[in-house]
Amino acid sequence: MEIQLKKVSKSFGEKQVLGDFSHTFPDGELTCIMGPSGCGKTTLLSLLLGLESPDSGEILGMEGRKKSAVFQEDRLCENAGAVSNIRLVNPSLTKAQAAEMLSALGLSDSLGQPVRTLSGGMKRRVAILRALAAEYDVLLCDEPFKGLDEETKALVIDYFLGKTKGKTVLVVTHDSAEAKALGGHLLLL
Repeated sequence: MEIQLKKVSKSFGEKQVLGDFSHTFPDGELTCIMGPSGCGKTTLLSLLLGLESPDSGEILGMEGRKKSAVFQEDRLCENAGAVSNIRLVNPSLTKAQAAEMLSALGLSDSLGQPVRTLSGGMKRRVAILRALAAEYDVLLCDEPFKGLDEETKALVIDYFLGKTKGKTVLVVTHDSAEAKALGGHLLLL
């Protein structure tokens, strides 16, 4: 089922972030969302996740769907290890399966250490893997690849695309090269 926004408006105080915004996101496909800072990209994801409510308009196609997200901040359990952080969202994953996911993104040397001891780029990869490990119908990502060097970013994007094929995925990015690498649809706000 596609996701539809019909004349959605959202303001914070006097600042209108979205005004009569309408768009249809195709089901089972990836869409990159781009636009200048402050144009409503993060607000759009917050509305779709149900973290914010629209002032007017309606959002269709999100009811009853399992959602997963990569936020701008990593939002990890800092005292737990990477394996535990991933299994937190999907306890049916074995420790070996979680370790395999981490190894695929170059984190095999860091499996046992607390996440707080990892570098920013390492934490980012754990946050992405955690979102991918969850059982979801819709994946919403807010600048998921920020802070990754080009080589690591290429590896992570390749893995990400393999794991999300056929899923409904919305990715906010400021990087046109990233959007090109991800493919899919492009929404300019």
